[in-house]
Order: sequence, then structure tokens, then C-alpha cells
Amino acid sequence: MKHSRKDSEGAQRPSHASGAGSEAGARERACRRAPGGKALRTVFDPFDTDRFGNLDANLRFIEGERLLQDGARVLEIGSGRGTLLAELRRGGVRAVGIEPNPSLAIDAIRRQPAAPVARMSGDRLGFADATFDLVLSFDVFEHIADSDTHLDEVRRVLKPGGVYALQTPNKWTNSVFETIRWRSLTAWKQDHCALHSLEELRRRLSARGFEPWFADVPVVNEFFREKLRRYVGPVGPALLNVVNPDRWPMKFRTNFYVVARRIQ
Repeated sequence: MKHSRKDSEGAQRPSHASGAGSEAGARERACRRAPGGKALRTVFDPFDTDRFGNLDANLRFIEGERLLQDGARVLEIGSGRGTLLAELRRGGVRAVGIEPNPSLAIDAIRRQPAAPVARMSGDRLGFADATFDLVLSFDVFEHIADSDTHLDEVRRVLKPGGVYALQTPNKWTNSVFETIRWRSLTAWKQDHCALHSLEELRRRLSARGFEPWFADVPVVNEFFREKLRRYVGPVGPALLNVVNPDRWPMKFRTNFYVVARRIQ
């Protein structure tokens, strides 16, 4: 179904063409449904190392933007141990994943036999041109030093009109959080080496042949609160009662959710 609306920065949302196809974290509510209708447990477990991000928010993004079209071929970049990938495949999605960390890729195959995960980096995609309708990445873009090469590779493996749907932290808010988490002004920059502001990300995507728009996806849930509690202390979740980042203008949000359509 084709549709359009404006993001909170006023940009026109690109229409989702019917040929465009369909990335880790704990969940907020007692029961949430994956794209295939499977119930997901939602209690945050700090010892659950299968999950690497805000899965609840990521699934709401996928569902809310209607990214999973019938018959679409999907690539997830940075599958970790395959949690999201397995959920997609259980829902009937034709999805494959890649993961550069060898131990995580091996764990993904062992823990999620139904989720095919190959060891591969996000800036050297070993797939033929125009293979996928949808490419997903969550908490990955900020770790890839050469953003342009990464985007060129994503564009290459996407079919004309295909979509790159990604989530990445905001440069301005994440730099403060990572400084607190690492207890250093600089140590975290080797890990989060490609943080972008909203305008920087918009310009970079546009320059590499994409039409981007920014989705309004709330991220404050039990995973988010526990992450603050773990790294900031009890004051972290308490601050959310006063200042909720989900209510901030898009350019100040903690995380950007982007739907970037490949321009043909």
C-alpha cells in the first residue's frame, strides 16, 4: 500500500512501494507479538546476553512502518546471536543475517538454528547486486567507521526502490551517555566511531543515493530504564519522570529510526 506523511522535522515521508520488503533488547509490556504473531517475553533480564538493544522499540518500528511486505527478501546487518532474525523467520519472512563477530555468529547458529547468520562485515557485503527488498540494522551504523562504503554496499545489494531501515544513536545525546558509561571523554569513541546528528545522517544518506525520513518511535520502556539504572544509577530512571526524551524534538531524540529508500 502506498502512503505518505510527514516526519516531525517536516520532511515528506517516502511512499512504501509494494515491491519493497520488510534489526537487539528487552520489552516493556507483558505480551508483544512479532511479525509472525509469536508472543515475545517482555521481562528485562540483565543476564540475557542474547539481546543487544531495544527489541520492543525495534519491532514497533518494523510493524509501524509496514516494512515486511509479502515475499520480500530481507538482510539484517549485525544479527548478534540471531534473536530478531529468528523471530522474523518464524513469522515467515525470507530473512538472512550477517555478523562480523565470530563468536556471536557461531552462537547465533547454535542457539537459533532456523536463523542463517554468516560472518561478514557491514562494509563488504558478499551478496549479488539487487538481492534484497529490505536491509535492516539496529545499533550497528555507529560502529562502522567508513559510513560511505557501508551505505554504498547497502545500496548495491538493495533492489531499485528497496529500503534501508536502521536505528542508530543520536550523536549529541549518545556522546554524553557513553562518556558516563565509559567514565572517559574519549575511550568510547573507538566503539561508537560513526555517530551522526540528524542533519548529518540525513545529508549522508541523501548523498549516497537514498531518500531518508525519520520515524517517530518511542524508546522509553523497561529496557531503556534498566539501561539507565545500570550505568547511571537510580537517579537515571527517576529523571524520566521529569524529562522524557520521547517528547523531545526529533533532532534531540536519543535514537534515530530511519527509513531510507534507495533512489532508482
